[in-house]
Amino acid sequence: MGRDAGGRALRRRDALLLTVAGAATTIPVSGSSGTGPSAFSSSYAVARRRFRNAARRARAVLEGLPLPGCGPGGETLAVDVATVGAARPARAVVVSSGLHGVEGFFGSAVQLAWLEGVGAGRIAVPPGTAVVLVHAVNPYGFAWRRRANERNVDLNRNFLDVGEPYDGTPPLYDRVHRLLNPDTPPSRADLFLLRAAWAISRHGLPALRAAVAEGQYEHPSGLFFGGHGPEASTRLVRDRFWGWTRDAGEVVHLDLHTGLGRHAECQILVEPVHAPDLGWYRARFAPARVVSVAQEGAYAARGVMGAWLSRHAEGRRYRFACVEIGTHPSLRVLRALREEHRAQRFSVPGSPPYERAKEELVECFCPGSRRWRRAAHRWALEMIGQVLGG
Repeated sequence: MGRDAGGRALRRRDALLLTVAGAATTIPVSGSSGTGPSAFSSSYAVARRRFRNAARRARAVLEGLPLPGCGPGGETLAVDVATVGAARPARAVVVSSGLHGVEGFFGSAVQLAWLEGVGAGRIAVPPGTAVVLVHAVNPYGFAWRRRANERNVDLNRNFLDVGEPYDGTPPLYDRVHRLLNPDTPPSRADLFLLRAAWAISRHGLPALRAAVAEGQYEHPSGLFFGGHGPEASTRLVRDRFWGWTRDAGEVVHLDLHTGLGRHAECQILVEPVHAPDLGWYRARFAPARVVSVAQEGAYAARGVMGAWLSRHAEGRRYRFACVEIGTHPSLRVLRALREEHRAQRFSVPGSPPYERAKEELVECFCPGSRRWRRAAHRWALEMIGQVLGG
């Protein structure tokens, strides 16, 4: 990442590559069941109801943990946890969704399909194993079609240790702050793509990627804001996670994400703290899909949930991976985040500019294409199956 085949830093041609990369690249979907797209829900409220009903049919232990606020229809916002399998497991497999709210449309669909498979007898949990499904870690973002929560906090930049300051920005962020966070409503007459291409040409793609995605703690109204303290969802995960795993000595945690990488392609992103275990990841998954954030140049963010949990595993064998499914080219995704953020700040809910921005954000993190949904659904279920099989 960030270099061509000859090892040279990517610069001017990155802008052009970003606008076309992934636009026509998809994986084969032969062998996929026709049920993949049907697991996708139209809203958080629908997704939550379907998840809870499927958990009951699968005879899972079900827990609902309400959080402050409500959804667009006044519905309760909650993190729901369904557990299937051994009461005293040697191993727990955790599958979490919706840490970046809008990505919950995909993650919830995967969790629903897995529970339906258990309920129908198509999927069995191995002896001595518990599977824990954590649904909608950021229910506000899921319900309101946002990546961040109600305080504009990116929860996957919010998991800092006690005493670690919530401050600082990547070196380049202040230079692109106005580009990313204009103080104006959404506009179709916007030169964002041209200005972003110029920024990439000037600074290089790796530096710009780090600036926009590592997390920043100085601009509360800006994108990728990590917060000024632990958020409600963060505190909930920190306080309850190890109880959800039922004191298993080995924990494998898959966190479901979308929006990064080639269209409909799956990557297993391994955080720097887990780099010593790369052999384990490559043995469980196709080695070509395992991306070491430390070794292969993907941005390394502060405040990542899996890294925090690893530091606090207290003797458990904890392995975390981000299951990332690519959607649309990077600049389109970034533009969608920017426009939705403007709409949230300056547009009237329900107005045409507001709805256009929200719909584009959903498209960029959960494309409506049946082909994408079948492929993404199949990839994620395959990753869960590979962990359970190992």
